[in-house]
Amino acid sequence: MGRQRGGAEPAAAGARPLRRDAELNRRRILQAGREVFAARGLQATLNDVAHHAGLGVGTVYRKYPDKQALAEAVFGEELDEIAAMAQEARAEDDAFAALAGFLERALARAAHNRGLRELMRHGIIEGAGPARARQEITLHCEHLLARARTQGALRDGVTEADIAPIAAMIDAVMALPAEHPSELWRRYLVILLDGLRAHPHQAPLPSLGGAD
Repeated sequence: MGRQRGGAEPAAAGARPLRRDAELNRRRILQAGREVFAARGLQATLNDVAHHAGLGVGTVYRKYPDKQALAEAVFGEELDEIAAMAQEARAEDDAFAALAGFLERALARAAHNRGLRELMRHGIIEGAGPARARQEITLHCEHLLARARTQGALRDGVTEADIAPIAAMIDAVMALPAEHPSELWRRYLVILLDGLRAHPHQAPLPSLGGAD
């Protein structure tokens, strides 16, 4: 029995470095995925990610069987971080300023992340992680809008359903050719946000369906 115990200890000790190596590889793959998808968009391949990570393609496929699985993990993390921004905004006293600040921070992140913008535009990456984070972002935005409405800072008729189209309009501005295309969007975000503010004598907004 003594030999069995003596033989088991090196195996157990060897298992820990293997687990650490596996976790390090997983983090390398995720970080490489974030960088590659940000630079090249969702057309990037697992081979591209493996090359960027400095790992064999087989190592990547053992962790993530296809690009969809890796993209779900990458954008689950990305959207979790954006949800954390929205949650932080809820702590501010001025709800409209908090909403505006959150939108600016989230869109600034998207301005330098082609994959995130494609995800916003097409919504083609699903999975439990991204879906949960999207729901959390929506709930935080609903809370901020409700508070801004209570504080009298929000234009009548504005709802949480307006946020995604606003983000889409800014995404379209980001795609325009310009000397500094990644910064031009800030001008138009200010204009759009000003349209959300409560002002005296504003005309009623048309309904979301376009009918009176």
